[in-house]
Amino acid sequence: MHRIMNNHVAKSEVTLDEIFCPRGVAVVGVSASNLAFAEMVVHSLKEAGFPAIYPVNPKYSEVLGLRCYSSLLDIPGEVDHVIVNIPAGSALGLLDECAMKGVKSVHFFTAGFGETGEREKAKLERDMLVKARAGGFRIIGPNCIGLYVPKSRLVNSLDAPLEPGPIGFISQSGGHAQNLPSYSSGRGLRFSKVVSYGNALDVNESELLDYFSEDPETEIIAAYIEGVKDGKRFLRALERTAARKPVVIYKGGRTEAGRRAALGHTASMASSVAIFDGLCRQMKAIPVDDVEEMIDVLTALRFVHRLPRQNGVAVIGAGGGPSVLASDEMEREGLHVPRLTAEVQAELKQNLPVAGGIFINPLDTTNLIAPHAISVAMQVLGRVPDIHVLVYHLGFHPIGGWGLGRFSSERFLKPAVRVMEEAVRTTGKPVLLALRPPQGIAGMEEFLTAQEAFVKAGFPVFYSMSQLARALSRVIRWNGSR
Repeated sequence: MHRIMNNHVAKSEVTLDEIFCPRGVAVVGVSASNLAFAEMVVHSLKEAGFPAIYPVNPKYSEVLGLRCYSSLLDIPGEVDHVIVNIPAGSALGLLDECAMKGVKSVHFFTAGFGETGEREKAKLERDMLVKARAGGFRIIGPNCIGLYVPKSRLVNSLDAPLEPGPIGFISQSGGHAQNLPSYSSGRGLRFSKVVSYGNALDVNESELLDYFSEDPETEIIAAYIEGVKDGKRFLRALERTAARKPVVIYKGGRTEAGRRAALGHTASMASSVAIFDGLCRQMKAIPVDDVEEMIDVLTALRFVHRLPRQNGVAVIGAGGGPSVLASDEMEREGLHVPRLTAEVQAELKQNLPVAGGIFINPLDTTNLIAPHAISVAMQVLGRVPDIHVLVYHLGFHPIGGWGLGRFSSERFLKPAVRVMEEAVRTTGKPVLLALRPPQGIAGMEEFLTAQEAFVKAGFPVFYSMSQLARALSRVIRWNGSR
């Protein structure tokens, strides 16, 4: 069991491991008439099969088919984790009950604390922390959505997958913590633990980085941070963690308006973005500019096996304009699209149609939606010494349009997956896919089926060539700097 903890934790002997594996959860402030956060959590826990769920509200005897208790102290079973959705003014009294009940952690979804900027609300937070220390439990938040731990069936949303995975995510934002697992699920990303920690009254970003650096269930770490409690401690934790595992960081409050929003959101004093990003790179972390880019970089880290340290890219696909665009995007992001020698071009021309084709890299021929042609292209280009990555793009041109029936499992998907897997095995070079989603409803089912097939086979999928290029550039630069 991990013992990565700060001085406060040492007194209570409650570890983050224990917090992430509760046996009984109470949801305080749940309603039988509303359908807001507390009710959604109860419903999500039921759907996930969590073993012991205790709604708490003296107004009701039953909520969502479960017995509802008047107070924590009326619950007959053990309660390890408490989720709070009551007014801030009632917090101290509830914490007294938590101490008497012997809980290990308390998550405050409730807002209206230090983030308001009011002196008495900041004092309320300090009083809450005193009670937590005396009662021997930890506080998550306040002003956050708390914990998502699929292995423990501890969930806070119906949209997030229940399969655990190797990514840990810490987030000051509840919205990002809830959205990232669901938004990225189609890309194949799965999470070990997600922690939304809000105002960071107790559990904070530095402690969580320390924990994830040691957590055997976490291989990749993502973080959304608006501000830090202790800059020196944070840098120590980041340096130590990034030396062991890839760390992807999105710094919130990148503009003046964003900094004002961060202050009102979680009472975070946002620092200079340029300084923060520079420190991240110095500590060998990977800074990103938004959540979508975070998903792209996580996709690359998760599925680009044999991650290269060099930046030569072969661009393969049908459509002259999209191929030119792809080349521009690659080089704009600092990648290299090397020109093919006459010998390599001649070999390609022996096996692919020449009329209307481009053979200089990018490689663009009219039959590059046929699995046989894809195989020829990847096998030949994969042997070129200064090409380190193979990029295939689909859906960026009418010839590859979705919804026309060309990309069925038998005619395209299964053989295409096979030839791409063979290319990875024989060339030792990774294959990345840019699949542009359709603009119409008719092609969406075919697109999603294709995405699922490629993701299931372990290929990284991106929705535009610019997203692919930026993510690939970031991870190659990071890999080369280690």
